[in-house]
Amino acid sequence: MKVTIERSVLLKALGHVHRIVEKRNTIPILANVLIEARDGKVALKSTDLDLEASELAPADVTQDGATTVPAHVLYDIVRKLPDGAQASLEIAGDTGQLLLRSGRSRFYLQALPASDFPDLTSGEFSHRFTLPAVELKRLIENTQFAISTEETRYYLNGVYLHAVEVDGRPMLRAVATDGHRLARVETPAPEGAAGMPGVIAPRKAVNEVLKLLEDPTQDVQVEISVAKARFQFGDVVLTTKLIDGTFPDYQRVIPAGNDKRLVVDKDPFEKAVDRVSTLSSERGRAIKLSIADNKMTLSVNNPDSGSASEEIEVDYDSAPIDIGFNARYLLDIIGQLAGDTALIRMADPGSPTLIQDRDGATALYVLMPLRV
Repeated sequence: MKVTIERSVLLKALGHVHRIVEKRNTIPILANVLIEARDGKVALKSTDLDLEASELAPADVTQDGATTVPAHVLYDIVRKLPDGAQASLEIAGDTGQLLLRSGRSRFYLQALPASDFPDLTSGEFSHRFTLPAVELKRLIENTQFAISTEETRYYLNGVYLHAVEVDGRPMLRAVATDGHRLARVETPAPEGAAGMPGVIAPRKAVNEVLKLLEDPTQDVQVEISVAKARFQFGDVVLTTKLIDGTFPDYQRVIPAGNDKRLVVDKDPFEKAVDRVSTLSSERGRAIKLSIADNKMTLSVNNPDSGSASEEIEVDYDSAPIDIGFNARYLLDIIGQLAGDTALIRMADPGSPTLIQDRDGATALYVLMPLRV
């Protein structure tokens, strides 16, 4: 293998693929990035056996070939090369090492055979569709905060993507929940998504998808099967195994009879929750909302650090209610709202509360109250 590539091009491609590689690996080949030179391009690939990232980059290939070298080491070397530099990669003699040359610098990297590198991409995908980057970003950004970190309930450790019909219109819906809060966001279903299996994309995969959504104007090619999902962003391809489990029937958690409607300006509400919750205990993070006669009093009473309260004006004409929430969870949800106001619908202090921008908004959040 002998190839010359611009430092900036190599750095960008390595930046996309090296993040997949875990810092500590018991299987040596998984610490490496696969480099394949052919047809005037260099293909880079990395995997952790659950997730695989690959990218094609233009290069001057004088001899085809393939090898694998430590991903983080190679990334650090290329990152430290001067701007505008050219990097030459070749397999050195009988040692099998990779020689990287740039200017007066020489690096000999220990290599492992390309034939040992695992392949995650085999298998057929039953459904293919194209989604605008902005819509995919919205589906993930507005739900990922609610992904559970509890490993025992592994089926909640991701975002549930599935096709649904809403008022006769096909929609693509993303849902995440950790049992305390739930996020449900939808977008018109693209052609090809109809009938797709409901799949749970793991946390690490959705985080990587979000990082790869660098160009908001591009379209993302999505391919789905029962066991895997693939996302293609131009020359970058991300393939992930899906969580093998059944996502709970989340519709049962979304209340239908919440008759107490509260409308509040988002910005003052968010800042008031943030200020008052400064004194909440780290363990419960509880904040109490007392709502009556177009006024909301936010209060915290913490025996260890003191108490705090703040009053804000709201639009509310139902029966008075005192209800408590985890302030961190409440702030997470308010931060997802796109509009200037928040619509909060409650039933009683012990029942799930609905939060959204307005009636019929494509993003809906459910928050379980706390006893305060």
